[in-house]
Amino acid sequence: MSLPRLRLAKNEDKRLRAGHLWIYSNEIDTQATPLKSLQPGQHVLIENAQEKVLGTAYVNPHSLICARLLTRDETSFDRSMLVHRLNIALGLRQAFFREPYYRLVYGESDLLPGLVVDRFGDHLSVQLNTAGMEAMREDIIAALIKVLKPASIVFRNDSSMRQLEGLPVVTENVYGEPPEAVQLIENGVKFLAPMIAGQKTGWFYDMRPNRAWLRDLVPGKRVLDVFSYVGSFGIAAGAFGASEVWCVDASELALDFAEQNAELNGLADRFTAVQGDAFEALKALKEDDQRFDVIIVDPPAFIKKKKDHAEGLKAYRRINEMAMRLLHKDGYLLSGSCSMHLPREDLLEVVRASARHLDRHAQTLAEGMQGVDHPVHPAIPETRYLKAVLSRIVLT
Repeated sequence: MSLPRLRLAKNEDKRLRAGHLWIYSNEIDTQATPLKSLQPGQHVLIENAQEKVLGTAYVNPHSLICARLLTRDETSFDRSMLVHRLNIALGLRQAFFREPYYRLVYGESDLLPGLVVDRFGDHLSVQLNTAGMEAMREDIIAALIKVLKPASIVFRNDSSMRQLEGLPVVTENVYGEPPEAVQLIENGVKFLAPMIAGQKTGWFYDMRPNRAWLRDLVPGKRVLDVFSYVGSFGIAAGAFGASEVWCVDASELALDFAEQNAELNGLADRFTAVQGDAFEALKALKEDDQRFDVIIVDPPAFIKKKKDHAEGLKAYRRINEMAMRLLHKDGYLLSGSCSMHLPREDLLEVVRASARHLDRHAQTLAEGMQGVDHPVHPAIPETRYLKAVLSRIVLT
């Protein structure tokens, strides 16, 4: 069956030819090929203004990103192609990880736009973030079963991106019996993560390489993990030899898991949980005259949209400065940001300016990004979103 065609306006094919996968609604020649005639998730052939086919895509006429490229020829994107792409993605992860705990599919970077799959051994946590992937849900389930033979698959379709696509927000078990909590191993440390009720897909694999910085840094140190979630940084620090670990988070569920993870790693006697707003918690710790040798500040995205940049930057500056006030002389700060709209230069400036405001000197020791299971698509800057900066904050 031949696919309908979607024609680009004149000179609007340059970005696709450079490797990008997205097509915006204002790039379509709607006189020749009306968007409104297409259904969300429908597959089409993309052609340039000269009617040369550039590939196949799925569409959503109601979204600003109205189409996402799937192939670069007229090959149909079906279940067998899904299996092929999943095997390619799996090959990358198996090349870098001995154990099956990683992000298996990272959307556009794995040429599976709109699809996210996190692997926890035999259990898979999946997000279908676009109408195109939603339309292929049964093929995706079948392909995942064929490639990985998992015990269970849960769809964590509760992201804000689905709302932009006009899709319902729902969490559902689609294969097997997904457990409430899954086990994983990261940098040699054991964790439990809430697969069903936790944030996003249940775990944040993206910070893995930056958590590894703690291995040589924290032995014998007092460590504070702010926005700790289930203790990914803090518990790792304890397992790496920290003398004491404090985890701060607003979520009671997250801290319950952090306590379980402390027990799992034999750290219960060195672990303290503090539930509450991070800003208020740091203020209280300062008033209590608490001090730490290493502090990790890894907040949720303070800048979700470009228009939020100014206010979000203030929030990053405030939380980093509050953390620095709790550091011992010449202590270490690991500052993270998952805000795609915060350039790395801005995060470095946040650390520098915060230190100078306190009459201290920040020495940048390392910069990090997301791990290899979140590969960057070189034509899509949005796929490189994570920043981490390790600094020594010197009292001058």
